[in-house]
Amino acid sequence: MIRVLAGAVVGALLIASPAMAQTAYYRHVVFDNSLAHDLYVFSTATAVSPSTLENIDSRLPVDTAHFRTPPNALRLAWNSRVGGAWDAEIHLMNFPNRYPEMDGRILKFWIWSEQPIAAADLPNIQLSDAVNGLQVATMPGSFTSPVPLTGYVGRDLPAQTWVQVQIPMDTLASQSVYRFHPERLQSVIFSQGRADGVEHRLIIDDVRVDNTDSNAPADRAILTTPTNLVAKGYDRHITLSWDAPEAAGFDHTVIYRSLNGAPFKPLGIQLPGIHRFVDFVGQSGIRARYRIAQADAGDAVSAPSATVEAASRALGDDELLTMLQEEAFHYYWEGAGAHSGMAHENLPGDDRIVATAASGFGLMALVVGADRGFVTRDAARERVEKIVGFLELAPKYHGAWSHYMNDATGATMPLFGQLDNGADILETSYLIQGLLTARQYFNHDDAHEQALDRRITRLWEGVEWDWFRQTDTSPFLYWHWSPQWGFQIHHPLIGFNETMAVYLLAISSPTHPVPPAMYYSGWAGQNDQAYSYRAGWSGTHDGDHYANGHTYAGIRLDVGVGRGGPLFFTQYTFMGFDPHTLRDRYTPSYFANNRNIARINHAWCVDNPGHFKGYGSDAWGLTASFGFKGYTTPAPDSLNDEGTITLTGALSSFPYTPQQSMAAFKHYYRDLGQDLWGIYGPRDNYNPGQHWVATHYMGLNQAPIVAMVENYRTGLLWKSFMANPDIVQGLRKLDAYTDQAPPDRAAQP
Repeated sequence: MIRVLAGAVVGALLIASPAMAQTAYYRHVVFDNSLAHDLYVFSTATAVSPSTLENIDSRLPVDTAHFRTPPNALRLAWNSRVGGAWDAEIHLMNFPNRYPEMDGRILKFWIWSEQPIAAADLPNIQLSDAVNGLQVATMPGSFTSPVPLTGYVGRDLPAQTWVQVQIPMDTLASQSVYRFHPERLQSVIFSQGRADGVEHRLIIDDVRVDNTDSNAPADRAILTTPTNLVAKGYDRHITLSWDAPEAAGFDHTVIYRSLNGAPFKPLGIQLPGIHRFVDFVGQSGIRARYRIAQADAGDAVSAPSATVEAASRALGDDELLTMLQEEAFHYYWEGAGAHSGMAHENLPGDDRIVATAASGFGLMALVVGADRGFVTRDAARERVEKIVGFLELAPKYHGAWSHYMNDATGATMPLFGQLDNGADILETSYLIQGLLTARQYFNHDDAHEQALDRRITRLWEGVEWDWFRQTDTSPFLYWHWSPQWGFQIHHPLIGFNETMAVYLLAISSPTHPVPPAMYYSGWAGQNDQAYSYRAGWSGTHDGDHYANGHTYAGIRLDVGVGRGGPLFFTQYTFMGFDPHTLRDRYTPSYFANNRNIARINHAWCVDNPGHFKGYGSDAWGLTASFGFKGYTTPAPDSLNDEGTITLTGALSSFPYTPQQSMAAFKHYYRDLGQDLWGIYGPRDNYNPGQHWVATHYMGLNQAPIVAMVENYRTGLLWKSFMANPDIVQGLRKLDAYTDQAPPDRAAQP
């Protein structure tokens, strides 16, 4: 049910930062919709006989026939019997860097029933500041005493009528050892009340917290009719985009669709700060009409926008690849930090946080966007200028940046603890790789581009790569340095993994280089510390001496630990560094070696020794992502394979495995797109056996898709980055050392 609010008031103060509106949204919303169409993955549902509770694999089912926020709601269907019990929990949606505190003291949600329910037969309700009793942050979890829901409904629940429930959370008594903290709310729990032995079904939707009593007089919400609505059809989906100022009282955008001339029906909602929506229609040749409206937290809506029309259409393989790149590109265009232009670590997430490595990858996506005409060259160059301006003023530690920075201020954000309050040379290496790619691409004889060249050069030449050696005799470069803690983290960079770019850039630096011998003492180190390091993270001695030499699924692996590790090892460094040109004493071609890692990864998923649901020749790609267990690094081995497929794994392997990657792309998009395709293209990961589909996108995973697909198609980023004279000279130095140094001195810096 959506109430129409006509005659929206104009002239309100606009939200200062649309991106920050998403952080604010999730500080209020507990549940609005389920991405999965059958069950809500962030829930639990259990019953003790003889009571019953409808569930799907111990999770609450989803109802698509009745809702407050389209397209679905939660269904609570129970039968309470004497001697039994049941418990249904709605948890906060889990995504990386979710702001840890909710902003509101009043819990609100809407309920609906097909049949009337007597007040005494409604369930109990209680709240928890931990999920399933797990500890939240550094405090033990607490929960309130269960209380009858009838006390907040106040009457019998009428049939087919939405009723809002409001619960002042401060009035609920803690039942656990510690005080319940409303700001740490994690779960809304319904449980068995009166044992009446009758089947009941309750629809629950729009669960949120705020500080306003919905029954009290309030100022009228200020909503604006969206303008410039545009619809564009693709192979299996239609994308909408629009303009609309987001004023006081705005909560979300409602999308309406009409198929085959039928009346408009609510299709879905979109969050604040996002002016795009994807309607996955499932096949080509579907024509639809759309209109949209703004809505407040009470579901009052503005006057609707103008109506637009579009149709999906069949695309050839080349058009599909362009579509894939363009959709993922939008993560770094509309989804960028409002102040810095940098890439967010993840969306949704904490919108203050921008990430150094993801921004380096995003710079490469900007180059592709300019070259393919997703945006104009001038617009892309202006965005690069904005990023460079931010980086010039942000704190630097011996020329290097921190892992995370504040979008508005540039301040270091030590997300991984107090020791993480300084430089991250690995993140810096990816940022420099992106900057140098942009420098060589924006190289026209134009005042703006020439000035940008000089500014990027100063940043590149300011990085003191040799500082991260710690001492003049250290065989390694070290990952972190803090002005307060120095090298206390003391994490050496040892390959084969994702850190190769640090050594290659350090050797290539025109101002603060390290000797090329460090490639063999550090990256490809041949001492006990290096052997133990490789065996320690991988759980195998295959490749612990850097060289591997084993055969897996009939495929020989020259370099790599175990079966090669997660696929991002073959992608992050090689978005700019052309693997065709890279060799060392252990392999004549890193392109061939990377290709074999991708082939081994594919073969593992086809063989599927763990018998995970969904694996196959067109469903593969084990690499790092934030999945149902949190951040993990799946790889093709029994220790690290958990059944989670990260889409960038196969999609960013296009240069190495074009046929297998195209098969995976078509499967993810055409077969699974209803769940896996969204406003920034492919979602981060999925695990069919766990009913898991990531609700977020990662800055480290969308750009490699854009970049590596382009390197497969044209080699653009390889050509641009490798045109840097400093990189050419650095690789010549490494090649000369590789060819000339005696083998028994290879480990000496």
